[in-house]
Amino acid sequence: MFRRRRGAAATAGAERGDRGADALVLAGVGREYRRGETALYPVDLVVPRGRFLAVMGPSGSGKSTLLQCAAGLDRPTAGTVRIGGTELSSLGEAALTRLRRERIGFVFQAHHLVPSLSVAENVALPLLLGGTAGTARVRRGLVDVGLAERGDAAPSELSGGQRQRVAVARALVTGPDIVFADEPTGSLDPATARDVLALLRRAVDRDGHTVVMVTHDPVAAAWTDAALFLAGGRVVGRTERPRANEVSAVMRDLGRAERDRCNAERDRCDEGRYRCDGERECRAEDGRDGRGPCEGPEGRRAA
Repeated sequence: MFRRRRGAAATAGAERGDRGADALVLAGVGREYRRGETALYPVDLVVPRGRFLAVMGPSGSGKSTLLQCAAGLDRPTAGTVRIGGTELSSLGEAALTRLRRERIGFVFQAHHLVPSLSVAENVALPLLLGGTAGTARVRRGLVDVGLAERGDAAPSELSGGQRQRVAVARALVTGPDIVFADEPTGSLDPATARDVLALLRRAVDRDGHTVVMVTHDPVAAAWTDAALFLAGGRVVGRTERPRANEVSAVMRDLGRAERDRCNAERDRCDEGRYRCDGERECRAEDGRDGRGPCEGPEGRRAA
């Protein structure tokens, strides 16, 4: 297991929860929708503080559902989620909102910056919503992501990579227990993606932050301490200190297995007139959307 250097940000986050608790604990966490559609089968997962974990799998494998349940964005239908020792099921909506604002950082593929606010104001937003100005923290965060001179700029004046760096600074400004990143480099070119991944890696190594990142990209996974693999809503593997070529091979095998599983059921898709597209969905041969066994009972795909 990787050892980490404990920094001030990690200490601040721990003080709001159980200092000795792991950053994230999932115990039998599962998610079903109506009529028995299962998006995520029960998952047990422990992420210690100061770790960088990649969550990977083919489209429709359940990785985004796992992230949403872990981050308190969706309520699991089975099991429990703990963030820094706090069980989320014990919280009402107001308390859960406060926990997400103060103890969880988020970085999405789309930066979700507020266009009417300056760069500095966007970084400060979680603090301002919690009633704290945090000017020094905002300034330090902008220095850390290399945007110390752009605090007064509007988001529209920045490049895509710079906007994502602002999003990273915003996610870290509260000193959260954990940061959830959903495809944070998905819309970036390779060089810019490398810069963003380096920021997340440094936040773990230097400051003791914890990051859970959903990604399709084997190169991104190679920046992490471990990669967790999902397929069909189930955890099917884990690799410590992943390398890009090893992750690529696993992802190819998972994608092939998913296509094979879907194709094996294609005769149930309207007497075989549908073909599987490899993403837990069946489409008509003429390109029209169609219901098939790879979709849920209400025509929705598992995330």
